[in-house]
Amino acid sequence: MPFDAKTLDRVFNPKTVVVVGDKKATNYNWLKSMKTVTGRLFSVQLDDREIPGIEELGIKNYKSILEVPGPIDYVLLAVPRKVVPIILADCIKAKVGGVAAFTSGFAETDEEGKQLQARIAQMAREANLPLIGPNCMGLFNPKAGVRHNSDQYHGESGPVGFIGQSGTHTIYFSTTLNAIHGIKLAKSVSIGNAALMDVPDYLEYFGQDPEVKIIGAYIEGVKDGRRFFEVLRKVARQKPVLIWKGGQTEAGARAASSHTGSLASSQAVWEAMLRQTGAVRVDSLDELCDTTAALLKLPRLTGPRGVLVCMTGGESVVITDTFAKQGLQVPLLSDQSYKELGAFFNVIGGSYKNPLDVSWNFQSTEVVNKLLGILDADTHTDFLALEMFVAAVGRRRKQEGQPDFYDAVGEFAKKARKPFFAMLTATAMEREAIGLRELLRDKGVLAFPSFARASVAYRKALDYWSGR
Repeated sequence: MPFDAKTLDRVFNPKTVVVVGDKKATNYNWLKSMKTVTGRLFSVQLDDREIPGIEELGIKNYKSILEVPGPIDYVLLAVPRKVVPIILADCIKAKVGGVAAFTSGFAETDEEGKQLQARIAQMAREANLPLIGPNCMGLFNPKAGVRHNSDQYHGESGPVGFIGQSGTHTIYFSTTLNAIHGIKLAKSVSIGNAALMDVPDYLEYFGQDPEVKIIGAYIEGVKDGRRFFEVLRKVARQKPVLIWKGGQTEAGARAASSHTGSLASSQAVWEAMLRQTGAVRVDSLDELCDTTAALLKLPRLTGPRGVLVCMTGGESVVITDTFAKQGLQVPLLSDQSYKELGAFFNVIGGSYKNPLDVSWNFQSTEVVNKLLGILDADTHTDFLALEMFVAAVGRRRKQEGQPDFYDAVGEFAKKARKPFFAMLTATAMEREAIGLRELLRDKGVLAFPSFARASVAYRKALDYWSGR
């Protein structure tokens, strides 16, 4: 059921939030998570035993939605399934902006659950009330302080919208994308069983939202394939849409049915639909995060030819194989590049055919500026990738009175004419690797956790740009 943007704006950007049914047994998770709401936050709880704990949080409790003063924009239900229709009726009377039902036990379980889900969907439909879920985590809007749990950030937002048919994936995408690439979400929604509003409704809304520059989605199934195709095709022409399909195998489809009640559909049909609409297919949370970062942080990609700067000979071989398996090329450089590199490598040592093996000597700012400058000007390649071998550079410390190595890489990234990114080598030095990645990120360098992840992200981002 399509809702207009004004109606959904009220729900997605709430000024008043009410949580119904939170309790001590769940450590008041919803209320604690929502304490960051920038507007008004209230609780509705009938059980007198729960009220002292709610009031200790500094949150006013009411016995009914109808008692809450003023307009209510967003209601989160955490009540038993048989109670949902009762509370929903009160929400309709109170003319709330929208409702998300965390409650499970609907169409994903048994016949009674299916009937109950159909009932609440009909109630919401007749009242023109946006109903999210059931069996979902609802909304995340960091700017408004609306969160799924306390691990999520609040305050500052970003350019990404996300639609998730899994609460876990919805939460993990927001936290992982921020932790790995420093990219925050504008809004996300965990939709669960999608009894009333389905993927196309949210996709259409994010498509017209000026705060959302790129859209990601985890989808197990849709109810109206034709409408989904049409909306996806329209929105994918406006901004990148990345789709992670759950239930790709027979066993996975069976699990999806138990999870959200989604019906199985042919994987071949999905793949064809993504190609025809111009959406980007991803197959994991890592691919979703990395491809999002590549599309946001790299300029428009123009070709598959890369120059790879590696720090050891063995790594240069496997990195080349990894990129080649993605259909990316590692060609010979131009004669002019080899002329300049020849004199240069006589001084620093290593191999410079492409891939380049800089033999651990790539640590002075002079080498960084000279080498990367030559490669950036090369006319036979389209992008430049720099391996960061954690054992070599992760422990490097700035020498007093000397320019900082990482500053030099960061300054190059700002002025590079080619798409430029770093990729860390897999290592047991996990703490150092995380620190190095964060340091590069702070310098404005897109840094992937591994060269394998970098190659996949570049390939998928290139495929997106090639279709435009």
